[in-house]
Amino acid sequence: VLEAARRLGRPVKWAGDRTEHFLTDAQGRDNVVTAEMAMDQDGRFLGMKVDLLANIGAYISQYGPFIPYIGVTMSTGVYDIQALDVSVTGLYTNTCPVDAYRGAGRPEAAFLLEKLVDACAHDLDLPVEEIRRRNFIRPEQFPYRTQTDRLYDTGEFAGHMDRAIEEAEWQAFPERLAQSKAAGKIRGIGMATYIEACAFPGSEPAFVELNGDGTVTLKIGTQTNGQGHATAYAQFLSEKLHLDIGKIHVRQGDTDELKAGGGTGGSRSIPLGGVSASRAGEDLAIKIRRIAADELEASADDIELSNGVARIVGTDRTIDFSSIAKAARNPDDLKGFGEFVQDECTYPNGTHICEVEIDPDTGVTEIVRYTIVDDFGVTVNPVLLAGQVHGGVVQGIGQALTENTVYDEDGQLLTASFMDYAMPRADDLPFFHFETRNVPSTTNALGIKGAGEAGTIGATPAALNAVTDALYRAYGIRHIDMPATPARIWAAIQEAAAK
Repeated sequence: VLEAARRLGRPVKWAGDRTEHFLTDAQGRDNVVTAEMAMDQDGRFLGMKVDLLANIGAYISQYGPFIPYIGVTMSTGVYDIQALDVSVTGLYTNTCPVDAYRGAGRPEAAFLLEKLVDACAHDLDLPVEEIRRRNFIRPEQFPYRTQTDRLYDTGEFAGHMDRAIEEAEWQAFPERLAQSKAAGKIRGIGMATYIEACAFPGSEPAFVELNGDGTVTLKIGTQTNGQGHATAYAQFLSEKLHLDIGKIHVRQGDTDELKAGGGTGGSRSIPLGGVSASRAGEDLAIKIRRIAADELEASADDIELSNGVARIVGTDRTIDFSSIAKAARNPDDLKGFGEFVQDECTYPNGTHICEVEIDPDTGVTEIVRYTIVDDFGVTVNPVLLAGQVHGGVVQGIGQALTENTVYDEDGQLLTASFMDYAMPRADDLPFFHFETRNVPSTTNALGIKGAGEAGTIGATPAALNAVTDALYRAYGIRHIDMPATPARIWAAIQEAAAK
């Protein structure tokens, strides 16, 4: 592509077809893990051991070695575990390289831990919610430093779980189980209580400028790919400038106009970029009031901004933003800058509860109910937030139940199209119940926690725990590997029935 652009002297774009993407694009989640948990007789966790083999692929990708590392730093999750032994080994293989995929190490950690916690509950004949409650990090323990040196600032894990249990009607599950049994189906319910590290230390500078027509343009280094960043950024500026969102333009990731930027990833855009945008808006508002004060012959302290005009408080004397832009003596007086430097991650967390019904004759799983109670700190835009969570949950369910990249022993890809690679579809899913019980972050200037990846982190273990619960109740099956496809479930049932 670069050589073609050089020879032609113009931009060149290469676009592969779907099979080429299956063959060459980075893949994710290829770990083999062995884990153990030590407990006392009351089910309180004493120590944990993790041995992780991580596929790196044929060569190292951008974040290949980082993914298993960040995963093991979240090994103890929401639980007070005082001893941890971790071993991580990266393996070169003849497969496509493994790189960051929504959650990047944290879904792997949550899946491992939540499966292990359920196994501990079964071994001690404790309800899965009770063993979690006994081992949660308590609110009075915060700030809490984990054995992998993660510093959690806030958390109300038991409260989130209790609310999810209430909404999911957990206590009435036996009635629904009986109804499924009468219809010849098996039924299971599973939960996952998770925490993730995101919005890693760093910054995302924001630049804002008042234009001659009274509109405002924000320039920032992140790049949206469906999250709705532009809407959220415009909200921050609208609040500071008291300007209609329709008059705010957002330009993202334009390297012709920005010298630096951290980009999008790790759920960082709104926690870092949003705070920077807010500060840039505040900086510009101060400059606008100064110019307005000069033009109106008043003190800047007496100037208020409202709907694209500056007004002397308590009077009808105003000047609109376009006139302020024309009155500026120096172009820099129309520019604002903001940069928030975050020193510690944010730690969103929550509880997911999944309920499934399985046809034992076919192995087909139907998700009949899904409940989400999350803590994302201060919410910027509830609709965008719900969309992020819903999308993440679908990806997590896909990993748990359908999606699987398969190679033969020679490294030949066998799942090179959607004929063989099963993506979750809208009709595979129920309506989700989603709500927040937010505790503001103390590491973020506005109390925001990242939200882009959390749905995936909670969904994968919740979905597979629900499937395993159904299989255990009906057939005594304690384990099934991901993805729990109909073929795998049917085979597991046949094997159990033959014993």
